[in-house]
Amino acid sequence: MTDRTDVPWLTDDERHAWMALNAMFATLPPAIDSQLKRDAGINFFEYQILSWLSMTPERVVRMGILAHLAGGSISRLSHAVTRLERQGWVRRRTSDSTEGRCVEAELTDAGMALVVAAAPDHVREARRLVFDVLTGDEVDQLKRIGRKLSEAASPQSAACFQD
Repeated sequence: MTDRTDVPWLTDDERHAWMALNAMFATLPPAIDSQLKRDAGINFFEYQILSWLSMTPERVVRMGILAHLAGGSISRLSHAVTRLERQGWVRRRTSDSTEGRCVEAELTDAGMALVVAAAPDHVREARRLVFDVLTGDEVDQLKRIGRKLSEAASPQSAACFQD
């Protein structure tokens, strides 16, 4: 057991900030997930997969990289891609690269059409839940804070989100 005097306990301000951050984690993702399920028939994780694939030049990403980008494990990604394949929105393919054989996910034309159709309502919901309630200065602060926290938690993933 550790000595409780060695613990860097949170100040009242830090504790309240931590509680607010936890409340955001508990409420924002389910709200976004609900909107996407209702309007597009997919969950937020699946939307992230499709969205990242749509932003690459050939609409193809290695599965390991896609897991990092979408914020999930390889196993979770594999299950999601299986669901997306059944719908005809994604297909897996094997590729040879300088690092050896790898499995990639490829966004189909039907998947691209889904992203294009889902994006307007998704952006409206993101705007309603986040950007409409913040000032321009707060949006800048959110960007800086989000990057710092992401960098502390996962430098490899955070590097993907730089301007």
